[in-house]
Amino acid sequence: MLTGRIEMTDTKPKIYPAEFKESAIKLAIESKQPVAQTARELGITKSSLYNWVNKYSKPKEVMRDDEHLYDKLKRLKKELDKVTQERDLLKKLPRTLQRNPDKVRVDKGE
Repeated sequence: MLTGRIEMTDTKPKIYPAEFKESAIKLAIESKQPVAQTARELGITKSSLYNWVNKYSKPKEVMRDDEHLYDKLKRLKKELDKVTQERDLLKKLPRTLQRNPDKVRVDKGE
């Protein structure tokens, strides 16, 4: 026998405008109150606010690190391309030049 009643509703997730999300993130980061309290005051779930904060806000230091890593990645890719081309060129050289580039073999004509 069931004493309680569970009702299923057709609720769709709310879609909030970007401006609202930005304001909520700013408020959550800059206020000294817990994120859960900020979420309650805004009428949204704390998990939504936590997700927005984690997804959309990056500290400036992290952004600078990302730029630095991107530049480093570009430089390393260029270097890899250069070294790969050099390797491919060396593979095409005759074996005698690969072993002793200063020595020249002479056919004695026997």
